[in-house]
Amino acid sequence: MDLRLNEQEEIISAAERFCRSELENDPTGHDWWHIHRVVQMAKRLAQEESADAFICTIAALLHDVADEKLNDSKESGLRKVREWLEGQPTSDEERQHIMEIISTMSYNAGTNPPMRSLEGKVVQDADRLDAIGAIAIARTFLYAGWIGHPIHDPQLPPRNSMTAGEYRHDKSTAINHFHEKLLKLKDRVNTSSARRIAEERHLYMEQYIEQFYKEWEGQV
Repeated sequence: MDLRLNEQEEIISAAERFCRSELENDPTGHDWWHIHRVVQMAKRLAQEESADAFICTIAALLHDVADEKLNDSKESGLRKVREWLEGQPTSDEERQHIMEIISTMSYNAGTNPPMRSLEGKVVQDADRLDAIGAIAIARTFLYAGWIGHPIHDPQLPPRNSMTAGEYRHDKSTAINHFHEKLLKLKDRVNTSSARRIAEERHLYMEQYIEQFYKEWEGQV
């Protein structure tokens, strides 16, 4: 094993420890196991799309450490990650690339610009795929319960458009979240590898929502 590869593995191990210390007890669905799934998917997509696996892995490991939902502000979360990276044997170019990915990859009510690098597209896709499918359904209800939103309220319809602030803070429901975000993600993944996975997971969510409404009305 060459020196640089060994160094990268040590940085990845350190990033795993840092991430675990920050997110292991998170109750919102952005916990260590979410990170684990995103990392595994990012590695898979990086290989299929010929992206830099090291950049993808580190960005996937650190992306929610900086999440504004889990910090006092977006700026404080990004500062925490940047300071950690500066303590690692990474180049300025690597740190800038990782920070750019982390700072622009969130959904943010669909308002963020497209990812500029292949690695950014891969990590964003890996994160979005964890919000499509069976696990996404479980995470949606976990998060709704944590912030105090009901499962469903027919008198509170999904919002067709909203600002990032409204998306974050206005009253909504778990079921509305499917319409406001999750069912839109299939058409917002970047890579052909992710699109194939998203299609199957999206169909599963559509079938779930259809069944949910039937049971809500006592039709089945």
